[in-house]
Amino acid sequence: MGLVVLRGVIQGELAASVAEEAIIALIVFLGIGAIAGAIADYLVRDAVENLYRKRVQWYRDGVAALNDDANATSQDTQPKSVQAEAR
Repeated sequence: MGLVVLRGVIQGELAASVAEEAIIALIVFLGIGAIAGAIADYLVRDAVENLYRKRVQWYRDGVAALNDDANATSQDTQPKSVQAEAR
């Protein structure tokens, strides 16, 4: 808006026409900003969701590995008769 007003002052235009042009410029840049903001919002949400899903999967894999290790260790320490009954 400031650039439109500055241009109007330099060219000696009337304040009414400069104000109209400034308002039109604001509306145009409002639309551009809204579109750019929506795109940025989508990209950031997508990136954060992907990072979150990867972290949750990493955690689940770690817990599953710990459970597998614990089960293997507990079966190794049980007597053969208990292992046979469990199967």
